[in-house]
Amino acid sequence: ARSPIEMMMEEYEKLASELLEWIRRTVPWLENRVGEPSMSAMQRKLEDFRDYRRLHKPPRIQEKCQLEINFNTLQTKLRLSHRPAFMPSEGKLVSDIANAWRGLEQVEKGYEDWLLSEIRRLQRLQHLAEKFRQKASLHEAWTRGKEEMLSQRDYDSALLQEVRALLRRHEAFESDLAAHQDRVEHIAALAQELNELDYHEAASVNSRCQAICDQWDNLGTLTQKRRDALERMEKLLETIDQLQLEFARRAAPFNNWLDGAVEDLQDVWLVHSVEETQSLLTAHDQFKATLPEADRERGAIMGIQGEIQKICQTYGLRPCSTNPYITLSPQDINTKWDMVRKLVPSRDQTLQEELARQQVNERLRRQFAAQANAIGPWIQAKVEEVGRLAAGLAGSLEEQMAGLRQQEQNIINYKTNIDRLEGDHQLLQESLVFDNKHTVYSMEHIRVGWEQLLTSIARTINEVENQVLTRDAKGLSQEQLNEFRASFNHFDRKRNGMMEPDDFRACLISMGYDLGEVEFARIMTMVDPNAAGVVTFQAFIDFMTRETAETDTTEQVVASFKILAGDKNYITPEELRRELPAKQAEYCIRRMVPYKGSGAPAGALDYVAFSSALYGESDL
Repeated sequence: ARSPIEMMMEEYEKLASELLEWIRRTVPWLENRVGEPSMSAMQRKLEDFRDYRRLHKPPRIQEKCQLEINFNTLQTKLRLSHRPAFMPSEGKLVSDIANAWRGLEQVEKGYEDWLLSEIRRLQRLQHLAEKFRQKASLHEAWTRGKEEMLSQRDYDSALLQEVRALLRRHEAFESDLAAHQDRVEHIAALAQELNELDYHEAASVNSRCQAICDQWDNLGTLTQKRRDALERMEKLLETIDQLQLEFARRAAPFNNWLDGAVEDLQDVWLVHSVEETQSLLTAHDQFKATLPEADRERGAIMGIQGEIQKICQTYGLRPCSTNPYITLSPQDINTKWDMVRKLVPSRDQTLQEELARQQVNERLRRQFAAQANAIGPWIQAKVEEVGRLAAGLAGSLEEQMAGLRQQEQNIINYKTNIDRLEGDHQLLQESLVFDNKHTVYSMEHIRVGWEQLLTSIARTINEVENQVLTRDAKGLSQEQLNEFRASFNHFDRKRNGMMEPDDFRACLISMGYDLGEVEFARIMTMVDPNAAGVVTFQAFIDFMTRETAETDTTEQVVASFKILAGDKNYITPEELRRELPAKQAEYCIRRMVPYKGSGAPAGALDYVAFSSALYGESDL
């Protein structure tokens, strides 16, 4: 049987082997510094280490202590038994065990530090990865749709103001893009730090970061391209805008000129002479002289429009259908220009036709004037000859009659000239010619003169015939008639064969008549029974050849007062003062008795009683 010492030796060997085996197994575990990719895995490692320290190591510490106690006890017993000291198997000495244990503890201490460091690293990585994802997501959300927005060609069909608005909007986007530069740099810095900290998903982080950077570079390129395109489009549209403004500046006055030209070319006129027509032709020729310059201006205006179209075609722009500065289109200008070109020859023809018509009218005027200038003086001369014959300056009445009959025949024979002039006048009227600068005689003047001539010759012949009858009836001699004619002609101031009342009064006074207003009024009723206001030679003869011995009667005086009284049976003092000289009026008023008849106003006087009382007492 084995002794207790032997059993103790075996126990030592066994415990030592087990402890060293445990150390041998544990040390590699503690030396393994390969970290886990996740915090949870590292947390489990930390928990395993903590279990090792709390659960697995303490018993091994007891075992180590017990092993040392057993070793010391065994050596003591062997020494007391004077036996040789116990020499454990190789590598199982207490010192070997102590060295192995120190090595365990050394590895254990570094393992704990590594675990804590690795957990801190993973914690940092987790924070950085989350921050990277957050920043990347925000950036990706901001850039979403930006490439499509920058790639669109919405400016191709935009107007200048719209392109300028797009430029302002793009400038705002560029400012926003510049502000995001820091975010992109921050994202790249986070990715670099994750790589430096050996993040386990560094590949995906790098891929995402690279995609963000590539997209960012593309956004920068697209942004610059869009700015270049917008600025180029703005310059093109500004050029077009300036051309449109120039088009409007030149087209507006040219259109006004076209409108005025069309209006003038279609304007109706009313001319009455060759000179007026020539003036229109001259003005029209002057207008035609301006057409080449106008055509050059039209060409320049069309050239401006051509430049606009060329720019649109060259750069693929939408054709400019409207001009913001004017509603007038090039087609409108060309249409009006074509109208002017068509109206010019039409106006030429119309003016030439009018000139031909006016030339015909001018020949008619001259033809009429040539005859009228001969007929007018002829009629005037004949009127004067008839007047001289009527004045009794051509010998006896029979000689006057012979001369008048000869003149009458001459006048009748001249009628063909009047008829021919009437024909020319009719042609003028049919041609609507109403003026004639070549003669002072109008047809109406000729007609009136002709009618006066016919009337004068007829009346003069009648007067001479009546004078013959008067001469024969009253036994007047030619000498008496000549005296009457001389007296009449002397007081015929107008030399028209008739004396006016004032001339007749002067004639009577020269012959010794003592005339008051009443008496003269009575005489005028005798020589001018129709109240024509004139005294003819025949009436003058009749008056001069009446019974000179005849004296005034009461009835004649009453008739004179009745005229002054306006055919009333009474007369007022006011009427006497108005109609008679002052002395005669006052004489009558003092001697007339008041009128006693009915219907008379107060102060009315009885001129019948006055005339009866006056008969034989007055020379009136």
